[in-house]
Amino acid sequence: AQAHKIDIIVNACDPRLNDPIFEAAYEAGCTYVDMAMNLSKPHPTNRYNEVGEPLGAAQLAADPRWREKGLLALVGMGVEPGLSNVFARYAADHLFDTIDEIGVRDGSNLSIDGFEFAPTFSIWTTIEECLNPPIVWEKSRGLFTTECFSEPEVFHFPAGIGAYECVNVEHEEVLLIPREIECNRVTFKYSLGAEFIDWLKTFAYLGLDSTEKIRVGDASVAPRDVLAAVLPNPAKLGHLMHGRTCAGTWVKGTSYGEPREVYLYHVADNETTMREYGSQAVLWQTAICPVVALELLATGTWKGVGVRGADAFDAVPFLNLLGDYNTHHGMIEMGPRLWPSPKATGQRGWDRPIRRAIVPSA
Repeated sequence: AQAHKIDIIVNACDPRLNDPIFEAAYEAGCTYVDMAMNLSKPHPTNRYNEVGEPLGAAQLAADPRWREKGLLALVGMGVEPGLSNVFARYAADHLFDTIDEIGVRDGSNLSIDGFEFAPTFSIWTTIEECLNPPIVWEKSRGLFTTECFSEPEVFHFPAGIGAYECVNVEHEEVLLIPREIECNRVTFKYSLGAEFIDWLKTFAYLGLDSTEKIRVGDASVAPRDVLAAVLPNPAKLGHLMHGRTCAGTWVKGTSYGEPREVYLYHVADNETTMREYGSQAVLWQTAICPVVALELLATGTWKGVGVRGADAFDAVPFLNLLGDYNTHHGMIEMGPRLWPSPKATGQRGWDRPIRRAIVPSA
């Protein structure tokens, strides 16, 4: 990096490689960007009641020395985390006076021809975040863990995706958002589906989720690596996939003294992403967000020091530039009189893409 006068190092590797890339960027004096933070280490004896080493612990602990050196590490800059944090920042700055809860909700109606089970994202990472103890943050008690797949709820996703059950999963937003945004609770939930959860439980029951190497004949292999090797590569399934995937942030609080709930979201349609970019929707949605962030960093629109998430920066230029890339976010007003289906109420603007995130007039 120093030899070629590199300004920004983008880590798009497996998060198991974060440490050396993160430290190399620091030593080289470069801005660092990744899409997933360091892996967690659950509590060794009481994993569902006590927090072990959380996601990104070593990276966040390095914040003071990055600040001292005048360097920026932008961590978790994919779609979730990443765009979900941008949505939280926009809501805090422009939509709410006070925020009670920020809940990231992810769902899709994607199907894959010819497969009863095939992941749309890295199965290694999926197992890691789904079978580790989920984390929740509350202002009154801090970070805590729960049972896997806890607190199920039905969430109605936009753009024709529909209603799906979502459950708690370990994710970086729960660590990052409370560092930058005043609120009372932060959660992350996936719409995994009962069948997918059964598969994950079966993998765990058989020990196929383990990353500890075992002897198989003359070879030494980790069961999870074997599972990842025998399952189809998600990057090569795009031509068999159908449907849409939605990433979004559900914010509850008050505005002008009245209760308010808003879901800010981004939808990727697999047919569109395959036709225009040759990439399946889940991977493309993850990749477009750091591209936008890199442009903002390169132009100096986003700048800072320390180890920060996307929620530390102005959301407006990010959302505007996302629209300029012809991939717009949307916003739904929710709440007691609108839930579960704003469409059914005839609410103006239902499922209408927001083309420009314009700061409201003072």
